[in-house]
Amino acid sequence: MSMDELKRQAAARALDFVQGGMRLGLGSGSTAKHFVELLGARVRDGLDVIGVPTSEATRADAIRCGIRLTTLDEIDRLDLTVDGADEIDPDLNLIKGGGGALLREKIVAAASDRMIVIADDSKWVKTLGRFPLPIEVIPFGLGATQRAIGKAFAECGISGQMALRKDPDGHVFVTDCGHWIVDAHLGCITDPPRLAQWLAPIPGVVEHGLFIGLASVAMLAGLEGIRIFERR
Repeated sequence: MSMDELKRQAAARALDFVQGGMRLGLGSGSTAKHFVELLGARVRDGLDVIGVPTSEATRADAIRCGIRLTTLDEIDRLDLTVDGADEIDPDLNLIKGGGGALLREKIVAAASDRMIVIADDSKWVKTLGRFPLPIEVIPFGLGATQRAIGKAFAECGISGQMALRKDPDGHVFVTDCGHWIVDAHLGCITDPPRLAQWLAPIPGVVEHGLFIGLASVAMLAGLEGIRIFERR
């Protein structure tokens, strides 16, 4: 079974938690794309839901699939968000942002009563950090911001190289919100909540890819089927 088929299995399992009348956060990335497509099929069969997309790519997919959309300006809470992740640890802390939508993804997740993470089981790790940590920044004062980020790493007893993300053409990657992303190659993040606390107040840091205490359930698809983990 291919990795893509495993992702679709996880997405299909998450669909079991969707009920008529729900307000849904629609995640971004390859696994969440499967969820949006499967949800669209249910909508065409009569399921009544409304969604808030976490990226312009997801918005386009949802419209193509016939899913009604709204915004967090029009509604105050979401019943459920279904999204992928780049890494998941046993406490259901996440690294997200490999696709560049981490700011919108975190806003939507924080506005949801529940967040289900869907992924193939290669995303499950004992300790976060193998995947580079995305940090969304404003372009102004980038050098000062990176120096402050480096100090935060030192306070948390970690170190690593930072690289400004580029697009496939070699240009600076720009998020849907007009910001840049610095990817921090840390290798191992021993205390994700502590690092999140140090990164959040840095001027110039818009958001970081550590999702702490947001995921309720993780559904991981592997060759032996779906494994489900709930946050302790």
